[in-house]
Amino acid sequence: MPDFVLEIGTEEMPSRFLPGLGKDLKDALALALDEAKIDFKDVKTFTTPRRLTAFVSNMAPAQKQTEEVFTGPPKRVAYSEDGKPSRAALGFAKAQGVSMEQTFILKNEKGEYLAVRRATGGAAPVELLPEMCGRLVSGLSFPKRMRWGNGDFSFGRPIRWLLALFDDALVEFEIAGINSGRETCGHRVMGHGPWAVDSAKNYFKVLKEKGQVVLDPKERREAIVSQGDVLAEEAKGRVVWKKELLDEVCGLAERPKAVIGEIEPHFLELPREALLTTIQRHQKCFGIEGPDKKLLPRFICVLDIEPRDLGLVRKGWERVLRARLFDARFFWKTDLAVDLDTWLAKLDQVIFLGPLGSMGQKSRRLEKMCAWLAKAAGGDDCLIRDLSRAGRLAKADLVSEMVKELDELQGIMGGIYAQKKGESEDTARAIYEHYLPAGPNTPVPSSLAGALLAVADRADALTGCFGLNMIPTGAADPHALRRQALGICRIIMEHKLRLDLDALLEQALKAYGSTQWELSPETALENLKEFFSQRLRAYFTAQGFDTLVVDAALGAGLSDVWALWARIKALDAFQKQDDFETAALTFKRAANIIIKQGREAGQELTGNYQKALLQEDQERALAEKIQEIAPRWDKLWEKDDFAELLTLLRELRPLVDAFFDHVMVMCEDVPLRVNRLNLLKSLVDRLGRLADFNALQI
Repeated sequence: MPDFVLEIGTEEMPSRFLPGLGKDLKDALALALDEAKIDFKDVKTFTTPRRLTAFVSNMAPAQKQTEEVFTGPPKRVAYSEDGKPSRAALGFAKAQGVSMEQTFILKNEKGEYLAVRRATGGAAPVELLPEMCGRLVSGLSFPKRMRWGNGDFSFGRPIRWLLALFDDALVEFEIAGINSGRETCGHRVMGHGPWAVDSAKNYFKVLKEKGQVVLDPKERREAIVSQGDVLAEEAKGRVVWKKELLDEVCGLAERPKAVIGEIEPHFLELPREALLTTIQRHQKCFGIEGPDKKLLPRFICVLDIEPRDLGLVRKGWERVLRARLFDARFFWKTDLAVDLDTWLAKLDQVIFLGPLGSMGQKSRRLEKMCAWLAKAAGGDDCLIRDLSRAGRLAKADLVSEMVKELDELQGIMGGIYAQKKGESEDTARAIYEHYLPAGPNTPVPSSLAGALLAVADRADALTGCFGLNMIPTGAADPHALRRQALGICRIIMEHKLRLDLDALLEQALKAYGSTQWELSPETALENLKEFFSQRLRAYFTAQGFDTLVVDAALGAGLSDVWALWARIKALDAFQKQDDFETAALTFKRAANIIIKQGREAGQELTGNYQKALLQEDQERALAEKIQEIAPRWDKLWEKDDFAELLTLLRELRPLVDAFFDHVMVMCEDVPLRVNRLNLLKSLVDRLGRLADFNALQI
């Protein structure tokens, strides 16, 4: 079976483009082949800084052939009374490329029609691939496109060559003035070429042996890691690999070679975070740590060349890195010489967000919010004091020299500086961690102080933006409010915090004082609570919970986020039991009656019923059961034992079913009817704390 290879040679493509390009090319080519009815075994794509390659193995030598029936005019229109074909019939035959002898009369439910059978497909892929390749290359998407020369064609980077072979046949097409051919270019230094490729199956061999290119990103990654690990082991250490940087470096080299370099020991006085960030961000290198986790005066860099004089190249990397580390050490020493009050004063000149004032004002709000949160979380006086101080200092490092240069260290350097300048361990730790979590899959703060400060920081941003009616719409979320709301929820759940979300948001909005809002505080908070509900719904359904279960649990309230999570898990387990549907239907019926006869009918129901008005045996039995389980219910509720609470429904259900079967709730006697509705209301009120059974569509 023949193979097909397509290579798009370019100027160096940004590393961040490559993963997406490889996937897009693979998906688009597989779809195009399917639509063209060309069978194949597999599509693989490969990316390097200078090329995008797609390889299709075991392609069919021809399209699938199918026979289709095309209908034309009705028989009465196609033929005259004497049986001769009409102009309509002749025109249909000509349009279909057949003679009248090849047509026939087709009978179907609508009548008789002139028709023709025509075989489609069967074309050789080499005839179809030129148009397909041109469409695929033109259709690739990039975060940023560019034009070059005098043409209008745009691409991620200028295209320099095109190779396209179906087995040993050339697939001819043209893009941006470049004609496809049989030649590829190799490594820019080690094997530039061009090199002739006689067939698709020999493409890999030519590129590897003559072009000196490691085409597969996975293979390049493995080479970097294995070489780096060997070098680090020789230095009695291990490489501090960072996945994102490793992916980036893998996209910068076509033939990677790891090299170990030295760092002057006096630079190790820098904090680990500052040293590693300088090495990683500016020089795309990796640090090396010893068995004690302390950094060694070594680093790993990755070359895209086999140098003639490795020592000379190593010295060049060391010299450039030394300049960067010299700057970092200067920032470190300068920052240590400044007192925290100086930084706090400067925060008043740093804008937080338009009408929301300065970072100085934000830090004062955080100070108050942290005191409130520490009390709400049951913290002692020591935690209240330390957390309040952390709130005031949380943004101080934004004016430090180190963070101005390495903004990804904000918070981290703040915590380090706070500790160096005599602040408590809790205060420093809270500042260090308060930007966590940075994303849906990143860790939350490990300390309680860090968790509470992170919640305060996000609540401040959310309430401020919603007060200004800066609510995310569609994909637009410039202030990452979705991520911040989810961050609060994750922190609460993972730290098992029993915070009142409604009270938290109200307190955060109140901390803004007399700020002029676009929305009323009531409207802003209502919108914000709905926003949290949407985020939690998306989060829990993404975790695999049934949408109806999530909606039912949310319908019972989301103010206690940790309890909501626990109720969802309990309700999910309950849903999987055999008697779930019958139980849910029973209690859904009770909830519907209360909604219809109470809220919708304007009838005030309190849930307080009079025993003297209970006439039927079934309603007396239900009332006695509700009274019997009430203490157990309250005790289980205090213990957050939601699974056991749901099992109580099994005890209640037979009595509720009997009540509905034998008791006329909507009787003519008004006091009796209201009493029976209140009996049901006393039941539904308890159930409604667990879930909104009306949301369960059974």
